[in-house]
Amino acid sequence: MLPLSQTVFCFASMMLAYAAIQNTFSSESSWTVEVSKHWDVLGPFPMQAREQQFISPSFPLNLSEPIDFAKTWPSSYADGGRVTWSSVNFEDLGDLEISFPDIRWESLRATEGWAALQHHAVLRSTLTVHPPINPSKSTPVPHLLVQLLQGSYFTILPKNGRREPRWYSGNIYAMERSLPQEVPLPTLPSNDSATHYDIFISGDYEIRLFGDPHTQDREIPVQSISLSVKFDDAFGSVVREATQDIVCDFVDNFAFGDAIGLGLRSVDGWWTVTNVSTGASSGLTLTLIRPTRIAEGQTRIVPIRITQTRPFSQAFIDLKITLTSGASETIVTIESLPVKQLSGWTESVYSPIKGTYFYARSMPTIFLALPPRYAGPPKPPILALHGAGVDVVDQSFWADALPRNSHSWFVIPTGRSPWGLDWHGPSTKDAWASLDALVTILAANTVWLPWKLDLNTPAIVLGHSNGGQGAWYIASRYPDRVLGVIPAAAYIKSQSYVPLTLSRSARFIDPILLSVLETSLTPDNNDLFLTNLVDTPVLAIHGGNDENVPVWHSREAVGILETWNPAANVTYREDPGEGHWYSTVFNNTQVAAFIDDLIASYPSTTAPSSKFTLSVSVPAESGSLHGWRIVALSIPGRLGRLRVERASDLAVRIHTSNLQRFSVDTTVYNISTIYVDNSKVHISKDKAGTIHFEAVEQKVWKTSNHSEIQLSGRMQAILSSDGPIVLVIPDDTETYPQELSVARRIAHDLGLYHRLDTEIIRSSEAFDPDFLSQGNIVAIGNEASASFMQNKRVPFEAKGSQILPCYAPQQPLDGPEIGLLFLHSHPMTADGNMVMLQSTDAAGLERVARLFPIRTGIPVPDWLIVGPLADTQGAGGVMGAGVWGSDWSWNEPMSWTS
Repeated sequence: MLPLSQTVFCFASMMLAYAAIQNTFSSESSWTVEVSKHWDVLGPFPMQAREQQFISPSFPLNLSEPIDFAKTWPSSYADGGRVTWSSVNFEDLGDLEISFPDIRWESLRATEGWAALQHHAVLRSTLTVHPPINPSKSTPVPHLLVQLLQGSYFTILPKNGRREPRWYSGNIYAMERSLPQEVPLPTLPSNDSATHYDIFISGDYEIRLFGDPHTQDREIPVQSISLSVKFDDAFGSVVREATQDIVCDFVDNFAFGDAIGLGLRSVDGWWTVTNVSTGASSGLTLTLIRPTRIAEGQTRIVPIRITQTRPFSQAFIDLKITLTSGASETIVTIESLPVKQLSGWTESVYSPIKGTYFYARSMPTIFLALPPRYAGPPKPPILALHGAGVDVVDQSFWADALPRNSHSWFVIPTGRSPWGLDWHGPSTKDAWASLDALVTILAANTVWLPWKLDLNTPAIVLGHSNGGQGAWYIASRYPDRVLGVIPAAAYIKSQSYVPLTLSRSARFIDPILLSVLETSLTPDNNDLFLTNLVDTPVLAIHGGNDENVPVWHSREAVGILETWNPAANVTYREDPGEGHWYSTVFNNTQVAAFIDDLIASYPSTTAPSSKFTLSVSVPAESGSLHGWRIVALSIPGRLGRLRVERASDLAVRIHTSNLQRFSVDTTVYNISTIYVDNSKVHISKDKAGTIHFEAVEQKVWKTSNHSEIQLSGRMQAILSSDGPIVLVIPDDTETYPQELSVARRIAHDLGLYHRLDTEIIRSSEAFDPDFLSQGNIVAIGNEASASFMQNKRVPFEAKGSQILPCYAPQQPLDGPEIGLLFLHSHPMTADGNMVMLQSTDAAGLERVARLFPIRTGIPVPDWLIVGPLADTQGAGGVMGAGVWGSDWSWNEPMSWTS
């Protein structure tokens, strides 16, 4: 195999490029792999959604011990209270259907509902590696490419010897365009005979993923899992991953966006993309946004800005990419990058337009736009949020379901991916950024100016299912940016969708610790923030016979709104007999009239009620209401509320709950006299615009110049990054290979679940501004964390077999398999943050790496220490957890230690 520095690749098309990694080894000089059709299955065990992040994926097994296939295990689901192994043969690994027909599921759900259907199982089979027929000592063993769909985790272990599992996440949502995990074999296989390994899968049934079996005319829940295992047969050191490409549509020969992304994977070595170019005759100019380093085993989407000097009518773009690795340099030629050419829209003819922009400065991102029928003065756009699992890029369903408006654009964001983060965190940022991108795109082309939008124009927000929940979320967190909201088939919050009543962790956990952990779910609980929508026009819609999201969710949300304000501008439409989705959910005269009335009334706004309440959990993830904004909480982790009462034309009384700082924009809400918690606060006559207030002691206030937004609140904040998330590992990857493995797995998961870009760097580069000046940081392992602990006040430090408190008032923790992760301030930017992952040993690092917040509903606050008891007791094995106070200080009321 030639090194990349001696090879020039020429790919004829995206499909050909992708085929390069799809073919299996079949020649005499190649390694081959097969997975047995025989599987052993253990289960079912009660487990709530997301508990597998705390509990060992192999629960109840300890994989360091020999497996006794005759042993029974306690399970409250089974008659007699115990389960044992069963065996099953599958002809097709793409169809592993796991069920437990001996369990009386109907009896369980009669009292526990959907919560009783959620369960965990362990699957085990044999993976066999065959050497080449004519091997040589120099024949390398390539890595495996493993694609697990709708399973939560997998690991591959040697049959004998040390068994220390490294768990790789599966694509549990079965999202499109996903890449397999690159997995090294745990031990080298034999060069002259077959070598056998164990492969384990954690199978977890979740209602949101697999649905109610009743809708499929069966009583028994079935886990439908797909597995693909093959050797990586990619040629060269860097290969194209064309399924990851991002390309905008061209409308009347002009690019609808300025971002292009090219997927590249490094098979061998660390490479940096340093330049990109295309033919000058095309009228296109391509510019690399920033040098893009690709670590070995990593896939990145190379960000390229596209500009035009004249129309481009071709169906393909040809370009060249320059890569370097040390002193080596190569040029990769990519021919025929497909471009979709669209005709301009008219009053009667249009197509959904795929636009692109750079999320977080450098991540090429797609959104869809539906043009209005008529040009004219800018009207408020409509932000349309898709449901869970709906791929708006390759599926036309969602765009086709939206009735075209006469005067307003529909903006359809991806939310980062078909599932995203349930429209929270980076999904919310993507929604607003997609709208801003459309504003920029229309302003950049004189032909499109008649259809332009004004920057920061309030939007109408609608959504269905998970998107309906997202509509409630975005509207109630950013009420001043929302003109009206239409949530359809929406659930209130995840804990109400499928109750957590059968949580295993709850059987072992201190209730105070449980409450601290659940503060990380509070920011997503829409019911607590409906106070913010009492002055926003709402049309809530639900099918009366919804089999997916029970109709009581919308009824309850409307009732909560009317509790806060009986005169709230909320309308509820229930369509009797209709299920979760039906063609007229949005396509009806009531929805059309609601939207048209909002558009016709703009720019007039609804006058604030004489009394209203702003509720906030994480100030950095919340906007203003009638110009009022909560900037910082007294005790982060608890809910903060600001009640505003108009006493007279210009006098206002404010009542606060758990607030440290708040502000008011006097251009939006005019005041001259203000009483805060019954004390008059002097406002200088020359004060105008935004006025900030700060508590000098409890319930005693003054005006202030302190405007910094409080960032802490939960670990998930690390995902809301203003640039690629930087993963820091030790310099010596030979000595610390596990840290590199964890970095690769986190990078893969962030790309899969959120289309978030990551940069893997070494600790010696820790303070290079080229790497750290933009995105959030994750320091992996004790050695990498040490780079950031010099001259920096951190709460904990792992040394040897101990977790030592540096300023946290708790005793040292000593023992094996303890992991620590904590959120902290960014070392270079005030509006960023970082996470440190530390441990007392390798098993502890694996444990804490699984708690990195990839999916929604993982209850991890600002800091957490977890020990080996978590393998069997879930969150009951947490040894300490808490939320930071103001300015990253110790927060005694919101901290728990064992």
